Amino acid sequence: MASSVRENEIGLERGDYAGRPTTLCKGCGHNSISNQIISVAYDMSIDPTRVIKLSGIGCSSKSPAYFMSRSHGFNALHGRMPAVATGATTVNKDLIAIGVSGDGDTGSIGLGQFKHMVRRNIPVVYIVENNGVYALTKGQFSATADQGQQLKYAGVNELPPIDICLEAIAAEASFVARSFAGDPGQVRELLKAALSHRGTAVIDIISPCVTFNNHETSTKSYPWGKQHQEVLQDITYIPYADPIMVDYSAGAVIVVEMHDRSHLWLQKIEASRHDPTNKIASLNLLEESREKNLFPTGLIYVDENRPAFNEVSHLVDEPLVSLPDEKLRPPREALDQVIAKLS
Repeated sequence: MASSVRENEIGLERGDYAGRPTTLCKGCGHNSISNQIISVAYDMSIDPTRVIKLSGIGCSSKSPAYFMSRSHGFNALHGRMPAVATGATTVNKDLIAIGVSGDGDTGSIGLGQFKHMVRRNIPVVYIVENNGVYALTKGQFSATADQGQQLKYAGVNELPPIDICLEAIAAEASFVARSFAGDPGQVRELLKAALSHRGTAVIDIISPCVTFNNHETSTKSYPWGKQHQEVLQDITYIPYADPIMVDYSAGAVIVVEMHDRSHLWLQKIEASRHDPTNKIASLNLLEESREKNLFPTGLIYVDENRPAFNEVSHLVDEPLVSLPDEKLRPPREALDQVIAKLS
């Protein structure tokens, strides 16, 4: 009897692209993103041994463990993933680089590295799993938190947010998109486009945090429980929450209720009303959406003519990592000539 399991063009099954079981909270948007990466890599018949997964620090940076276990991986310091991506893709231009970062890892400590990576157009799919909080350290505001946003432990955010897409376009990004973790169809299509792009492809994905959303007046909340409990052990329980999923057509505005009963206004970009190759139109779209409290989702900006970093660096065709020592190191005679000129 023939097997019902379908293989892709390189003979791999979808399960071959899976990673380890997730340790993130139930309902976390990050898990949905990992699942879409698995689906896209399988559909596109990507060789996982050619992939390098990169991350920094934070809940988002745990995600690479949950997809493509056959790939290479590097978990960098907080905010330093772009430097590692630059080095890895420069010495081996045959690598397919997928970076997973967070709004803190990118928008705060790593903003400088992010801007220079984008400026150089490093060939990497750079996914920002954006939830507006430092979830790994108990829910402080991140740099992308909305002005006026209220969190139980952090109070009210008085500062304006950093727009990851706006920062990317300002740094001359050649591919910028935004999506919502609860819209898997759009996430998959954007990932396919990003993996086909030859420079930096930035995808800012709004990914809800399910942990810091409880109400002080609820008897099932942390504040109420702490006021009425007798502590026996120091144990934290993260309640179950269903993933937030949406389905809406291009041009439509949809109001999504988040786990904490706050609301997110999403508008899917209409291809007939927005030209993603027009930088000014893209900047205007982001600014107008910010004024209306809307998150436009879809491809915001793309420049297919801008060369990637390894092209402007005039690298040889052979990946540097596979060149023999005699081609990488100058001969002794050449060093002697340099020393003689400096003597």
